[in-house]
Amino acid sequence: MLFRKTIVKNCAYCAHAGQASDGKLLCTKRGFVSANGSCRRFRYDPLKRTPRKLKAKDFTAFTEEDFRL
Repeated sequence: MLFRKTIVKNCAYCAHAGQASDGKLLCTKRGFVSANGSCRRFRYDPLKRTPRKLKAKDFTAFTEEDFRL
């Protein structure tokens, strides 16, 4: 979920980090950091997180009569 109470600290989701080259992030507080790293200045930014795709619904178990009014 995007807005859980307990967020795993990860520099990829930090408000202080920005994208740099080669999978590295440029942090305003610590300089160049890895995407999996974290520090005590972590501040969660929900806009940097991409949600998982939903699975497609399986409608094969229904018949055409199930959808009639």
